[in-house]
Amino acid sequence: MATMEQAVRLVDALESELLRRQTWTDLYEGYYRGDQPLKFASDEFRRFHGERYAGFADNWIQVVADSPVERLTNIGIQPYDETEADKESWRVAQVNGFEADSQLGFLGAVTAGRSFVLVWGDPDDDETPIVSFEDAGQAIVAYEPGSRTKRRAALKRWQDGDSVFATLYLPDEVWKFERPFTRMTKSPQESSVDEAFDGWSLRETATEKGVFPNPLGVVPMVELRNRPMLTGDPISDVAGVIAMQDAINMLWAHLFTASDSAAFPQKVLLGAERPVVPILDHNGQVVGEKAVDLAKLAVDKVLVFEGESAKIDEWSAANLNAFTDIIEVAVGHIAAQTRTPQHYLIGKMANLSGDALIAAETGLVQRTREKQLWFGQGLREMYALIALAQNNIAKAKALRAGRTLWTNPQFRSEAQLSDSLLKDAQMGFPFEWLAAQKGLTPQEIDDVLEMKKRQAAMDPIADLARGLTPEDSSNAYASGDSSPSGRGPASVRAPGNSVPARPVVAG
Repeated sequence: MATMEQAVRLVDALESELLRRQTWTDLYEGYYRGDQPLKFASDEFRRFHGERYAGFADNWIQVVADSPVERLTNIGIQPYDETEADKESWRVAQVNGFEADSQLGFLGAVTAGRSFVLVWGDPDDDETPIVSFEDAGQAIVAYEPGSRTKRRAALKRWQDGDSVFATLYLPDEVWKFERPFTRMTKSPQESSVDEAFDGWSLRETATEKGVFPNPLGVVPMVELRNRPMLTGDPISDVAGVIAMQDAINMLWAHLFTASDSAAFPQKVLLGAERPVVPILDHNGQVVGEKAVDLAKLAVDKVLVFEGESAKIDEWSAANLNAFTDIIEVAVGHIAAQTRTPQHYLIGKMANLSGDALIAAETGLVQRTREKQLWFGQGLREMYALIALAQNNIAKAKALRAGRTLWTNPQFRSEAQLSDSLLKDAQMGFPFEWLAAQKGLTPQEIDDVLEMKKRQAAMDPIADLARGLTPEDSSNAYASGDSSPSGRGPASVRAPGNSVPARPVVAG
């Protein structure tokens, strides 16, 4: 049990670390959105062209971050020592909009280096806990010394109007605080005085208490870490691309400037005095002279000049390919460093075979599988917290040691996939495994099995021809047997082969 002083001190410490991290998370998220401050190669260029290109960004970071996230689809969890996915965990996840919100959580982790999942009971529904993904700029988890998994505290902090709110999660207690928002309109000294008088106070309303026991017995917030290290912070996929992104934006600024002033051949007049026109009085007498308006001459396309050595010369047009070639090399570096396929970035595809396309995406597929491994650790704990919120301790233990289920991150054509599944079926793989490889969720697989069962019931003649009773057929389909005869894959024939494939029995 923490005292008020201890809780406030812990909130201040976690908030300080959260604000330190927020400097970087805001930078990475800004670059992802395209809010990228333009860098310049010289002060002269900044002085003359800084405002002109202030809002420009050729955003490659968004493609780098999105490419693995679009292949990250969690479809449930299989508890330890079980053969099927846990339907109740998936039901709770779906009620909380998991399919959509998990994509936001994965994108946040890829961009900022980490995101969080919070699980808590719903007072209006004891059977369906609340699951929410939290941004790295609003949440933080503290771990036991020497451990990367044992959570000792968590904080969620956010601003709403003129108040700052914070919820501190401890294994045995939950503290809710609020304080006035200190605006940066005063000096640091005056702001510190305001904070001393307007510090954290318990947030107590008619519907919530300032402090109350934690019924879960563990910190209910889990961290999803992207590219974690043995020591130090996890690494954002955006962080390593920022330098090259700045270089590309700068090159585009130089290209635009060259395109505006030197993309066409330029005429130059040499050895001539600047043209002048006489100034006449009201009697028509010449009283002076003035320089010709060159802008008017450019519009009229008429120029009169004199001089014994006067001549016209020409500057050739600037070669803009020099800029685009370097930009293409820079984009190639981004592709290699981030394992993003070049056709995602450059957009050039010409007569690529299916095998060539698979080979080009090998790096991205492996990168996605690594994220499945990293995020899977946090998702297992999320599912375990759901079981704890339902007061099912045994199930929580099984889920912590379970296996997260993902769709295949490798994209293949329907023809390639069907051919691969047919060969797997001939080797003896069961129907449920084949359906999972096709990308069906556990619930969809159950639906297909039920459809097959109804289909068998509507066609008893075909079963009688095979020597089966309706009960035999129903049991075979209900068990997921991919063979209509219920005798395994012995009846599956290879294409163009009249000999039945030999059954393969798993050891």
